[in-house]
Parts: sequence; C-alpha cells; structure tokens
Amino acid sequence: MKLKSLHIGSYRHLQNINFDFTCPKRHPKSGQPLEKICIIGQSATGKTSVLELIKECGHKLDSARLLDENNYLDSYHLIFKGHIEFLIGNKSLLIKEDKIINDGRELHHITNGGGAVTEFIEKGLRLLYFSTDVISKEVLNIFSQNPINILNEISIEKFSRFEYGPDNFNYILEFSENVNKVIWFGLLYKILDYRKKFTQMASELINKGAIGDINKLNKQYSNWSETNPNPLIPFAEIFNPLLNKLNLEIDLVNTEFTIPINSKIKKEVIPVSGLSTGTKGLLLSMFPLYELDTKEAIVLIDEPERSLFPDIQIDLMQHYQNLAPEAQIVVATHSPFIAVSFDPEERFILYFDNKGEVAVRRGESPKGDDPNDMLRNDFNVDYYNEFGKQAYQKYLSLKMKAKQETEPTKKKELIIELAALGDKYNF
Repeated sequence: MKLKSLHIGSYRHLQNINFDFTCPKRHPKSGQPLEKICIIGQSATGKTSVLELIKECGHKLDSARLLDENNYLDSYHLIFKGHIEFLIGNKSLLIKEDKIINDGRELHHITNGGGAVTEFIEKGLRLLYFSTDVISKEVLNIFSQNPINILNEISIEKFSRFEYGPDNFNYILEFSENVNKVIWFGLLYKILDYRKKFTQMASELINKGAIGDINKLNKQYSNWSETNPNPLIPFAEIFNPLLNKLNLEIDLVNTEFTIPINSKIKKEVIPVSGLSTGTKGLLLSMFPLYELDTKEAIVLIDEPERSLFPDIQIDLMQHYQNLAPEAQIVVATHSPFIAVSFDPEERFILYFDNKGEVAVRRGESPKGDDPNDMLRNDFNVDYYNEFGKQAYQKYLSLKMKAKQETEPTKKKELIIELAALGDKYNF
C-alpha cells in the first residue's frame, strides 16, 4: 500500500489543502507514489495532524467490509471532508466521504444487508505509526528486565503466532506511550525464545559436566549455535553503524537484557532505561521496522530527529530506508538535517499564507543542500539572529569604507579588520 494523493477539504484547522504524493512528470517513475515523503512546517501548521489523518484512514480501510462487488459495509465514515488515494498492488483505491472507487469501479456504502461479508483489503494493508511519545515506562520496563524474568511471567508459546511476516498481509500498528505490551512481546519473541533455548542448553552442559572442560564446552556451544543462530546478530549489523556514532554497540554475548547495549567507553552494558532519550527513540522505532515485514507498507514517523545530535540526523533517513527498503516512509520534521535527505519534490512545506490559513508548497533546495540554504529556501527561516545581522551590517560597512579609503595605512587597517570579521563569521 502506498499513498498517491490527499485532499483535505476540512480537518481540524486544515482547509482546502492538496497533496500530490506521486513522482513528477520528468521523473523516471512519473505518476508512481513517492518512495519517501517529508512534511515540513512551523508549529501549529498541522504536520502531526496530517500523519494522524493518514493513520486514521488506514483504520477506516481496515474496518471496511465488502458485501458484494458493488457494496461495502463499515462502522464509520471518513473522519474528514475530502478524499485520499492509495495504490494497493497495481490498483488505485480512492476513498471519498461517501464512496469508494476501487480500480475505477465505484462502490456504494450501505449500513446493512444480507449475504457473505468479506474483508475489503485482503492483501496489502500495512501501516506503522511512530508517535513522538514512542517511549513509555511500560516499554522501558520490558527492555530493562532480564529475559528469564519475562519468560517466567508470560507463556512464550502465546506469542509465537505474533509474527507480521509474508504470510500476514495486513496490519496497522501504532507505537506510542499507549502501545499494547503484547505487541512488544510479539516483536521480541525470537529473542526471548532464543534466550529460553540458550538457558536450557547451558543448564544441560552444566549437568553433563562440560563446564569443567573449556574445549568441550566451546565445541558443544559452537555446534548448538549452528542450529540456533542468535537473532540479534542481523539486527546488530544494521543498527550498530548508527550506535557507533554514540560510542555504543549491541552486545551479542550478554544475556542480561533482551537487547543489551554496551558502552564502548565504560566497557559495560547499559540498561535501555539508562540510555539517552534519542537513543531510546532510535531503538524503539528501528527494531519494529527490522522485525516486521514492511514490504509495501506505509511508515509514518513523527519528528524522527527528536533528541538527536545533527551528526545522527543528517543520514538518519538512510538507516530507516535500509530497515524498510520497500516501504513508503512519511516523516514530519522541524529539522533541516532530516529534510536534506529528501529530493525537493518529496518535501511538502506547510505554511501560513497572507490570510493566516495553512497552505502547502513543494520544496526548492536540492537533495544534500547546505542545511543553512535549506532553512532559507524551504523552511523560510532567516537563520541569523540580531547579533549575526549586526555583524553582517558592520562587515558591509567596513567593506565600503575600505573601498573608498585612499590613505594606504588606514586602508590596510580596514582590510585587516574586514578580513578578521569575515573569517569569524564566515562571511
């Protein structure tokens, strides 16, 4: 499932806004949905509202049921005035307030009727929403516990079916402070199951006396590992390059936590609850993307830059794409370092027009542009404060005086002062 367009006639404070989420005419994939989308805008323009609207439209589709080829049942109408268009497989699906047009065929909404009722979307309804409050005490408690303690509290077999792999075509999951912990138990199932088997294996080796023979112990552990690979290894290969910038790495030996994070500086494992806010957010958003099958999914991420230093932000989108290469990723951001990862046609800037109403325009700065140019061109922000402006005016004044000065000594002094000020502020 991919977004193609969204027209908001009226939703909250948003009125008459059109988003064309397809590649432009001169693009090699003209008319096809954009692979990634960046929504920019100052506070109160409605970036989060757009993400939430898309999420709710996903729930709308999930609730719809077909009565026959021309009629559908559902429990509620669209929550906004307007329409939204998806591409599911190779078919277009246009949802309006009072009708659904599926691959060019108009379906009608009815409140009741006889006959067999089937799911409206049999395959391809996949949507993930990562809120700004993805970190919660309940989730941190799960990650901070010893896996054995978790296994003592739950029946691991209960969650063995909780897998969103290729055989589970549809899912809508929201990761926020209110997320159901059962979802996290399901996502961590492979790791918990591995820890359970590892503990059993270690116990058997101890009972057999192998603990006293290091060579025998290593051989038996090596043989066991061949048929019981550590599920953290492939995730670590993806996540560690990002953690390395924070002097952290996933510890593949430690069994104290489900996902043990090791400090390279302190040489010790840090509980997830003890990590920085930004690092927690990275783990709690990236691990689900790794664990789930995100093929043809829509991934909504609100403020991925939250509590992260610019050196992490600047290539963060590439890490998300590596985790979900076949998903359509939609982010809402305040960060020019995030925005430079997008082509101008992938950026949608919300702003207040001269009537005080929210409008939208496409980006201007090229992908990879200087973040300062991005601030000026796309964010429409004058990034110099009053001190910088005063220094620049002084620079211009010195430049003019140096040009007009005819006395050699004074002219040299002005040029030296001009050069010093220019070097200081990089004018």
